[in-house]
Amino acid sequence: MRWQDGDRGGNIEDRRGLGPVAAGGVGIGGLVLAAIGYFVFGVDPSTTLNAVQQQAGQEMSQDGFHAGARGTPQDLDAQFVDVIEQSTTEVWSQEFQARGRIYQRPAAVVLYDQSTGTGCGLGQTAMGPFYCPADEKVYLDLSFWQELSGRFGAGGEAARAYVIAHEIGHHVQKLTGQTQRAERLGAQGAASGSVRLELQADCYAGVWAAHAAEISGGKVSLDAKDIADGLRAASAVGDDTLQQETQGRVAPDTFTHGTSQQRMRWFEAGAESGDPAQCDTFKAARL
Repeated sequence: MRWQDGDRGGNIEDRRGLGPVAAGGVGIGGLVLAAIGYFVFGVDPSTTLNAVQQQAGQEMSQDGFHAGARGTPQDLDAQFVDVIEQSTTEVWSQEFQARGRIYQRPAAVVLYDQSTGTGCGLGQTAMGPFYCPADEKVYLDLSFWQELSGRFGAGGEAARAYVIAHEIGHHVQKLTGQTQRAERLGAQGAASGSVRLELQADCYAGVWAAHAAEISGGKVSLDAKDIADGLRAASAVGDDTLQQETQGRVAPDTFTHGTSQQRMRWFEAGAESGDPAQCDTFKAARL
């Protein structure tokens, strides 16, 4: 994948090395993150909630929040995140403009170690990358790259770019009202609002991949092998694959993200068409 000459947007909040950042207690956000940890990565919900409660107790004695440095980090892994976030901003700005709208980029991509406070509760490494609609930030512990490669067998920069573009896709969904649309359909099940939302974000990641080279003047580009790496990453985090690995069985009534085949199909739909209109999973009769 080509990205080293790509533009850097400086929309990174670097909290690495700061320790936990104030999270605002347990509440609904903590429950949401516990669900993310369980359904996506097989983390016991009690582990997440205990961490949230402990953090909430610590916050009672804190005078304020720890804020990460804003801008462009100097290390290569963080620069990669910066370039991909900027590339997604350029792509979605054009897509919104073509539809008579203005794209507002996420408030930040937050890099952190182990745990950090979010507008949705305490975020933890075990949850993997996620988007918090309450504060419009993407959260990422870079150690996930090793898990993506080692545990899920989806190494390479294109697989990492897919992950970032998918989370940015959730931001696009908030801006366009798709997040609220999903909430009305329920959170679990093979055809739930959650599954439709996640598959749409996969498709949006494909839309970014389709336009990245053209809009960046070739400074950020993916070839056929890179697209295959993105498909491999999408497949690796399907509900059926993860449930089989962590539970030894597949339970479609608890799906939150879609099967491996579905995630690959929708990413490919976005990559082949380059058209967000082809990503309406909420109207699709077949997921």
